[in-house]
Amino acid sequence: MPIYNYSARDDRGNKIKGMVEADNEKEAVTLIRDRSLFLIGLSKKENKLSFLSPAKLSKISFNDIVNFTRQLSTMMTAGLQIQEALDLLRVQSTNPAFTEMLVKISRDIQSGGNLTTTLEKYPQHFSTTYIALIRAGESSGTLDMVLNRLADNLEKDQEFSATVKGAMVYPAIIFIVMIIVFIILMTAVVPKLTELFSQFGSDLPLQTRILQWVSDFFVKFWWLVVIIGVGGWTLFLKWKKTISGRHIWDAIVLKLPIFGPLSKQIILVEFTRTLGMLVGSGVHILDSLNIMVKSVDNIHYQEAIQDIAKKVEKGLPLGQLFAQYPMFPPILAQMVRVGEETGKMDESLIKISTYFERESDHTVKTLTTALEPVIMIILAVGVGFIVFSIITPIYNLTSQFK
Repeated sequence: MPIYNYSARDDRGNKIKGMVEADNEKEAVTLIRDRSLFLIGLSKKENKLSFLSPAKLSKISFNDIVNFTRQLSTMMTAGLQIQEALDLLRVQSTNPAFTEMLVKISRDIQSGGNLTTTLEKYPQHFSTTYIALIRAGESSGTLDMVLNRLADNLEKDQEFSATVKGAMVYPAIIFIVMIIVFIILMTAVVPKLTELFSQFGSDLPLQTRILQWVSDFFVKFWWLVVIIGVGGWTLFLKWKKTISGRHIWDAIVLKLPIFGPLSKQIILVEFTRTLGMLVGSGVHILDSLNIMVKSVDNIHYQEAIQDIAKKVEKGLPLGQLFAQYPMFPPILAQMVRVGEETGKMDESLIKISTYFERESDHTVKTLTTALEPVIMIILAVGVGFIVFSIITPIYNLTSQFK
């Protein structure tokens, strides 16, 4: 569908520029006038080389969704209608892909749709939880409050994710540097040294012969290393998507030292915080649990939540059910029981999510502290082996000359 660039003035005389999607120019003019704007200029957007257009080249990030939710919440709390808020967000957006999506969302709402059905068309950007909360807000007339809660939740997720990723930056950099140095040594340094040793015809020690064999393999069969690496990674990703693969891999991740407890805490933080927000926004507990089945990224937790949802449907208390699964810590079951007894389930879940978040922060710090000496030991062993393998034949040669 064609897109038209327009310039117009609002009721206050402010100049506004934007885009509108319409079947033809007449429809574009009608859509602009329906927004109570006085049209100044209208031009059809060129579609040449559309595959190289900014909207195609740019991507919508999680940060865009977080900012969109916060800004939409602020505007609706200030009293703006959703159509007005979307128009302002579209004008202010600096991401062409996000602007294009906002144009389509605005058009759908202007055609009589609601925000829920419109956002459902973009599942790659708006999760099942996001859609359920918007639906609850629209049905209860508290969309501004729901958006505010949702923005808070997304910002916490963003901050928590940044903390975890930040802790992994140092080990990742060291690991990449180690690989680069190893490749340079094996392909450039070691071959020259071993060639020098062979000219003297001396017998090389075992560790030097091992190093020479590894170097020769990398030099002659580097293409095989690349094929095995890329092919192995591709097969691993395909295997991990299968049901059996997910069961095995997710179980391994949960049992890893340090990383396993961190993975559990990350899952519990997201699960309790999101479940508390869903319940607090008026979504039924059974519906909330079914939504969380799709939101959790571990198949063992998905199956446990699915079983709990089936038992809740039969009338069993949620706190008692959590206690039956070892993957959920006892404190979660206790807090849920308190929430059920006091009628403040959402508050109890938010409080326990804060507790899990503090625990995960502590685990991240422990992980960072523990990784540094481990990396140093690995570096020392690797460099020591290479140095020992090179120095030993040099020492033997100098001994022969004496």
